[in-house]
Parts: sequence; C-alpha cells; structure tokens
Amino acid sequence: MHLAYPAVLSVLLFCTGLYGVLARRNAILVLMSVELMLNAVNLNLVAFDVWLSRAAEETLHSGQALTLFTIAIAAAEIGIGLAIVLAVYRNRGTSDIDKLRDTAEGHEADASAGDAAAAESAAEKAEATA
Repeated sequence: MHLAYPAVLSVLLFCTGLYGVLARRNAILVLMSVELMLNAVNLNLVAFDVWLSRAAEETLHSGQALTLFTIAIAAAEIGIGLAIVLAVYRNRGTSDIDKLRDTAEGHEADASAGDAAAAESAAEKAEATA
C-alpha cells in the first residue's frame, strides 16, 4: 500500500476534527473533535513508521511506540476533560462554550454597564436641575 492513502485519510480526519473544534459550541463535542485530531496523528505515525521501516530495514518501530504513548495520554486527557465538563455542567447548567465564556466575562461587563448607567442618570439629573 502506498503512503499516500493513509496520509490523505489522516489529513481528512484532522481537518474534520479541526472543523469540529472551531465550529462546535458543546464542550463534549469539542473534546470528541480533539480525539479525532489525535487519531489522525496516530494514523500518520503508524503509516510513516511502516514506510520508514521498509526503507531503512530497521525493526525499532518507534512510531508505533509513540502512538501507544499518545493513546494513553489521550485517554487520560479525555477522562479529566469529561470530569471537568460534567462539573461545570452541574454548577452552571450548560456545557455551551459561548454561554460559559459570557457568564465568566459577564461579571466585569455588568459592573461597567452599571457604572455607565449610573453616570447617565447623574448626567440626566444634572441637566434637569439646570
């Protein structure tokens, strides 16, 4: 089998995962897209390991060993990430990334909006008395 077939499949998987990370709003779907990207990298590692082992006549298989390490790290990452998402969902009631960002930034925006409203009402009172 040629190297181009797994490389093209890997590029398609990675682009699909990248689109999922950039376009999705649900945190669980973003984590699934990150996993898809990591699997694309693993496919590339194994494909290039097989291709290089045929060319160099070596039996080290470092690409496959690195793939196993990446799978172990990805499993730990998805476990911790899912625990964080579930904890945030229990506290905030949503796993929508945009809403979580708005609520985190909302405290500062509310304070500045309240100060602006107070300044407007003070200016209106000053105009009314003048």
